[in-house]
Amino acid sequence: MNWDKFVWLLLDNAYKYFLIALPFFLVYYVFFRKKLAYRKIQEKFPKQKDYIRELVFSTLSVIIFSIPPLIMLYSDTIRPYTTFYTDIEKHGLIYLILAFPLMLMIHDTYFYWAHRLMHHPLLFKKFHLVHHKSTNPSPWAAYAFHPLEAVVESLIFVVFLFIIPIHGIHLMTFFVFSLVYNVYGHLGFELYPKGFNRHWLGKWINTSICHNQHHQYFKGNYGLYFTIWDRMMGTLRDDYDKKFDEVNGKTCPVKPKSNETVHI
Repeated sequence: MNWDKFVWLLLDNAYKYFLIALPFFLVYYVFFRKKLAYRKIQEKFPKQKDYIRELVFSTLSVIIFSIPPLIMLYSDTIRPYTTFYTDIEKHGLIYLILAFPLMLMIHDTYFYWAHRLMHHPLLFKKFHLVHHKSTNPSPWAAYAFHPLEAVVESLIFVVFLFIIPIHGIHLMTFFVFSLVYNVYGHLGFELYPKGFNRHWLGKWINTSICHNQHHQYFKGNYGLYFTIWDRMMGTLRDDYDKKFDEVNGKTCPVKPKSNETVHI
């Protein structure tokens, strides 16, 4: 093993994870916790022990996520058989751009079916239970996987490098986007506006409320970026639209001014 490359990959993954998750956590769970509490999808906040558990398992996941790129891209015996390329002109600028939505579709499909499989009674406790201990997730839950599940999640890297041409720009941009959306999905707050779930395009996009319901109830809403597979397979929760409207219909409580008298 090339330990120098592994350490570099490990630090790079850890840097991205904390750089993205920490600001969300500080804004919604520390600095503006009271001010934004009325917007919380589930009214209660996680306990400190939940944050600690999520951070511990996220750290393990970061380590595991560093292994596939090390094996695939820094091994002289494996890299020549991958679809990785360095010259943009080899496939052109148009492909460089169009590969991103293709990667999103591939990852969403991989995630949906792997996710549903891990909910099978024979696999759930060994693979997925750790992640579902966050019944009321925080941004730190984005990578809070059991090591076995982390291995499954990391294999999308291998899938990409064997089925479509992949440039370094694809890998860097895509996995940053993936992490951002994963943190958003576990944020515990909804960022999309009111009515987004019923918009002709928005109804096909996965939301924080949609994934939060999955953590709260354990069934339905298995998608990552989209609701396409959930809608096709009938696994989108029937109460999703109602919950979305309810959360986005909340208004900030108006506090009386200091010179006003409150009558009871």
